[in-house]
Amino acid sequence: MRSDPATSAVPLRGLGGLLRSSEPVRAAPAPSAAALLLEEAADLLVVHLDFRAALRTCERAWQGLAEEPAGACLEVKCSLCVVGIQALAEMDRWQEVLSWVLRCYQVPEKLPPKVLELCVLLYSKMREPGAVLDTVSAWLQDADNQGLPEYRALAELHLQRVLLPLGCLSEAEELVAGSAVFSEKQRLDALQAISTARQQQKHGQSGSEETQKLNQEGSSSHRFLSLLTLLRQLWDSAVRHFFSLPFRKSLLAALLLCLLVVRFDPASPASLPFLYKLAQIFHRIRKAVASPLRRPPIHN
Repeated sequence: MRSDPATSAVPLRGLGGLLRSSEPVRAAPAPSAAALLLEEAADLLVVHLDFRAALRTCERAWQGLAEEPAGACLEVKCSLCVVGIQALAEMDRWQEVLSWVLRCYQVPEKLPPKVLELCVLLYSKMREPGAVLDTVSAWLQDADNQGLPEYRALAELHLQRVLLPLGCLSEAEELVAGSAVFSEKQRLDALQAISTARQQQKHGQSGSEETQKLNQEGSSSHRFLSLLTLLRQLWDSAVRHFFSLPFRKSLLAALLLCLLVVRFDPASPASLPFLYKLAQIFHRIRKAVASPLRRPPIHN
């Protein structure tokens, strides 16, 4: 079977561009060792769900990248970080994400935008936005990063997920006013959000102060009532104890105490008037305690 001459004249498309049928096809460059380890780490993460092995593979790939030129494998480095972040999150070790990423890139300003975005979203979801505050602020202040197309998205993310939840309203105003990447509408919307957050912050502070004051007053009243209750219990206990003792034993104990203190001779004639008066006093005390309380008459 003969081939169509028109078809044989059509150039073939290869990786190196347009090729004639008489030209040999150039083979694609072999992937680097770090790229192979990246594929292995992704396979361990997604297919086998072996998160610990995936993280170890990423770290092995990072050690291999240290021997290659700095700008040769930027995409591989970023992808390794993404896989490592996911592995740490799956193992519930999300607190280690930021330190692990900074160990790979050394300084916050060199973090890829995608990696920084993942860190902000992760710590914001876990309600710990303060952990990435300094890192994102340093990245946004870097002059080289301000020319990146992802800068505005990261600035908005930092404003909504970090600064406003933390109540850093002055820093938020500085970010909006000092950055030229925001449009006029975006700037007005951001300032309106900052103003709303400031009002909520003021209302929250006043409400907390009132609540604290009411709690203090309630605590003082509670302590006073507790003291009154304790005094009443002590008084009731003392009265019950007094009435539980026989009167004669109480009188005898009082007489013996008087004899010990005064040190007189009860057989002496001079001591008889004293004993008589003491007996009258105790009789009056017993009569007053035993008799019910009488209210004074009310005169019209």
